[in-house]
Amino acid sequence: MGVMERAMNNRAAAIIIAAALLCSSGQSQAQSPGNGVSNFFGNIFSGPKSGPTAQAAPNPEGGPPPWSGEDGASGHPLMTAAAIRQAAANFQNCVASMWPDAARRNITQQNFERFTAGLEPDLRIMDLMDSQPEFTKAIWDYLDILVNDNRLAKGREILATYKPQFDAAEKASGVDRYAIASIWGIESNYSTQMGDRNVVNSTATLACIGRRQAYFKDEFLTALEILNRGDLRPEQMRGSWAGAFGPTQFMPTAFKRYAVDADGDGRRDVVDNAADLIASTANNLKKDGWQTGRSWGYEVVLPEGFNFMLADKSKAMTIAQWQSQGLKRADGKPFPDSTEKAYLLAPAGTQGPGFLMLQNFRVIMKYNPAEAYALAIGHFADRLRGGPAFVQPWPRQERVLSRAERLELQQLLAQRGFYRGTPDGQFGGQTREALRNFQASIGAPADGFASSDVLERLRGR
Repeated sequence: MGVMERAMNNRAAAIIIAAALLCSSGQSQAQSPGNGVSNFFGNIFSGPKSGPTAQAAPNPEGGPPPWSGEDGASGHPLMTAAAIRQAAANFQNCVASMWPDAARRNITQQNFERFTAGLEPDLRIMDLMDSQPEFTKAIWDYLDILVNDNRLAKGREILATYKPQFDAAEKASGVDRYAIASIWGIESNYSTQMGDRNVVNSTATLACIGRRQAYFKDEFLTALEILNRGDLRPEQMRGSWAGAFGPTQFMPTAFKRYAVDADGDGRRDVVDNAADLIASTANNLKKDGWQTGRSWGYEVVLPEGFNFMLADKSKAMTIAQWQSQGLKRADGKPFPDSTEKAYLLAPAGTQGPGFLMLQNFRVIMKYNPAEAYALAIGHFADRLRGGPAFVQPWPRQERVLSRAERLELQQLLAQRGFYRGTPDGQFGGQTREALRNFQASIGAPADGFASSDVLERLRGR
């Protein structure tokens, strides 16, 4: 669920896409791992559940893509093709060596042997873990895909069908039902895109091969704990390449931390039991600091000549202070509480809408640390509640920079002393700050938006 880095971020899949779209520094859950993996994008990269051999083989017609047999893009020594092959050859020994740790978690030897029997390294995951997809979606395109009429209609149907379960979860946790329904819809398109990989096999692969073995060893052993306890059956634990499963995409450790037996049947079934699923997702948000009765944020209109240096998550101010800067709600309504603290997000710079982000937005980002993802969740929840679309238009005429262009932009910023990171084509807070400083140096609005115009001006200097 939303904690996956909470850890890395099925934010590899595209989840990195979400982060890149908003120039967000968070990756997605899938790549990291934590919870919530946005399988809507994650499944783009997650092939089937078969375990490829240590050598790249031809892709059988209709079958999943095999491991490429190439070094990983990260350059990590454990992601070289030779290191992957060597670890894959030792896979069975690696799995067997985790038995003492499993025993310390009260997993029976019989169940350890039963649940690990037949596991084989799924080396295709190595490509997914180190993939550097070409980001081609703008934030407005991303929102169009996730917040659409069909998904909204299904969400309203889900809210009606499971009204008693939503009522109970909302009463117990104080978490808004529309936020829960939104996560369900965006993470798995209401249980239709949950991933098809064997979670135990995926986490075992990652626990024994690649650059995040310690992290995934915990996920693997926790997956075995879930099965040993009987909360879920093996066939229910299918999900993303990183191990997230169920309609709202729990990582095993997130399940252990937040899963709830809402109907008292002795099992915490977040896959097929709506009461447990809804209550567990709500519990996750509650434990992360959800504020009952509060919004995630507000769309705002920025005044002419606004200082975009203030558009930084580290520069939170009270609503009253933002109002003194000339910000107003886009719908013309008053702010409910001028004492709330918020930070300003301007994902399209001067050309698009601005947003004041509150505590609940930060909570959603703990579920999946990509601002584009959290914005989609918040907006989808508002639409399910009956709210309107965003008031201000997006700059749909603006061309999205290719990864090569983003890399060039970072390199040019570095050459001019504005960027001190390592150019990698992925934009985070450091790149946005460098962009703002460059824009200010040439007398342009310092909005930190990576437009094609900014790139051209860097090339021309």
